[in-house]
Amino acid sequence: MGSTPSLNETNSIIFFDGVCNLCSGAVKFILKRDRKHYFKFASLQSAIAKEYLGESGLNKSLETIVLFQNGKIFVKSDAALEVSRKMDFPWPLLYVFKIIPAFIRNWVYDFVSRNRYQWFGKSDECMLPTPEISKRFVG
Repeated sequence: MGSTPSLNETNSIIFFDGVCNLCSGAVKFILKRDRKHYFKFASLQSAIAKEYLGESGLNKSLETIVLFQNGKIFVKSDAALEVSRKMDFPWPLLYVFKIIPAFIRNWVYDFVSRNRYQWFGKSDECMLPTPEISKRFVG
């Protein structure tokens, strides 16, 4: 993968829509609850997203969160549930929702995704992270 940073089993990349207020809020939420710094972050609009997700075409779809973890790609509710597993307690308890069939979980996910700009808005400004948080962003 050329110039991409190496990942190991202790961290993964969460790709998110960089102009979506809901998505940016989710990133802030995860940052506060990921004290082990398991996750790195990059926008779906970034060059690193193209490099990691280019063949899948997911970097062009801003309709989903994408988790790149241990060489696997998770999207929609599967990505959200995988992320919850690595956050501080009590958030890993949400993984119990994995028992709900994916088509039901993703129907809810898609409903929120389709309406997120209307409900939460879009931002022309990027989040200005502190130097410490900046280290958690790639690309």
